[in-house]
Amino acid sequence: RQVEYCKNIVKIQVDGMSFKQPEYCSVLGVHVTVGDMDSIKKCVLDNIEELRGKYICVSNVHTTVTAYENRNYRRVQNGAAMVFPDGGPLSIVCRLRGYKNASRVTGPDFMGEIFKEKGVRQFFYGSTPETLDKLRGILEKEHPDIQICGMYSPPFRTLSPQEDEEIVGMINAAKPDIVWIGLGAPKQENWMAKHEGRINAVMVGVGAGFDYFAGNIKRAPMIMQKLSLEWLYRLVQEPKRLYKRYFSTNTVFLIANYRLWKQYRKIKKRR
Repeated sequence: RQVEYCKNIVKIQVDGMSFKQPEYCSVLGVHVTVGDMDSIKKCVLDNIEELRGKYICVSNVHTTVTAYENRNYRRVQNGAAMVFPDGGPLSIVCRLRGYKNASRVTGPDFMGEIFKEKGVRQFFYGSTPETLDKLRGILEKEHPDIQICGMYSPPFRTLSPQEDEEIVGMINAAKPDIVWIGLGAPKQENWMAKHEGRINAVMVGVGAGFDYFAGNIKRAPMIMQKLSLEWLYRLVQEPKRLYKRYFSTNTVFLIANYRLWKQYRKIKKRR
């Protein structure tokens, strides 16, 4: 069956306001949002006020398998207002299950689209002071109209309740519309869930997005992105850190979706 994005919807209450939650496809128990970049961006921007206090996850194979194996993390993922299919395999599975207009929506691509929008106040939470300084310089040069209302690099340790309260106050005082969270998975998703209803903006977990735009990490060539091989490009860049993660989670994902992958290969051969 073909599902039209934002036409089949479920209403959820966000601080007394109604938000039209887009249709989703369950991939290993994770509610992955169905749509493409244009429709998803429009849905977020049109509902920015209703989304305040909520969060958006950007999921790939690694986070999906982690949620599949960890019930608490799965609750966090499914507690999000939207879950973008950052990984190509997620959108492929959605299409094989009948959601014909399901497309990959990566964190960096979504960030890049929002950076072009005038009047959207943006706060950056995560990474290091050095990366944030580089990020600000590059973004203000490439997007003169961007409204960066704040940046903060939290310490790499557990915060005390008082410190956490001060940070929440600082972010809210900046009056952002979107807070980009760059803490890495699963830390950033757990952080957003913990601060749901406390941050007066929509939170979006973007993983390595800060590093991409700051120039610390290069993105894969477009051909590799289209072939769902961006993970392989990342692996070559950081083999020691990512080898175990990709080997284990990619294997679990392939085994769990074996029948769908067989169907996908048959479709590719027909073409």
